[in-house]
Amino acid sequence: MTSAVEQLLAVKARIAGAEREAKREPGAVTLVAVSKTFSADEIRSVLEAGQRVFGENRVQEAQGKWPALKEAFPGIELHLIGPLQSNKAKEAVALFDVIETVDREKIAAELAKEIARQGRTPRLYVQVNTGSEPQKAGIEPREAVRFVKRCREMHGLAIDGLMCIPPADENPGPHFALLEKLSNEAGVAKLSMGMSGDYETAVAFGATSVRVGSAIFGSRV
Repeated sequence: MTSAVEQLLAVKARIAGAEREAKREPGAVTLVAVSKTFSADEIRSVLEAGQRVFGENRVQEAQGKWPALKEAFPGIELHLIGPLQSNKAKEAVALFDVIETVDREKIAAELAKEIARQGRTPRLYVQVNTGSEPQKAGIEPREAVRFVKRCREMHGLAIDGLMCIPPADENPGPHFALLEKLSNEAGVAKLSMGMSGDYETAVAFGATSVRVGSAIFGSRV
């Protein structure tokens, strides 16, 4: 059985290959290793191999394993990549370095309040529902640029990037192209797009970070 470390190295090599193919600078794309549902013990080997950027879906699950890991391994950058409930804004601001799922007014207001209260400023991305899927989180594409503007002007939030999860049964390319177009219109530099099945495509479309879980850690039970 291939270990998580071997798979991590393989993913990094494929990202580097995709960067070369797209004529992008080496290291232009950050690998966010998605460790949701995996225990601290399962993550440890990947940390020991030098990976420092991780993504989690749930605030509560992350609280259970990351404070101790952050203490043991300096330099960890933790991304929240799952939907954020407004009643978890306090904990999210305290624990995460990047929150990728800002997608509605109430969340923006709660985050602004907690950032001011805690004096901690995680980097913020707006999640865009590029496929307009009713069951999926994220702001509608036609609202995205206006929403980024409101986050900045009404709530005083610095928005660094956009994030999307394309529909599972569609070609991701047009969704990645749409996100890049919106990022230019909104004046944000970071693009979080691409997962285990399509991260090389995302690199070609300008992703600055890709979120890869099962291709590193294996299937989730």
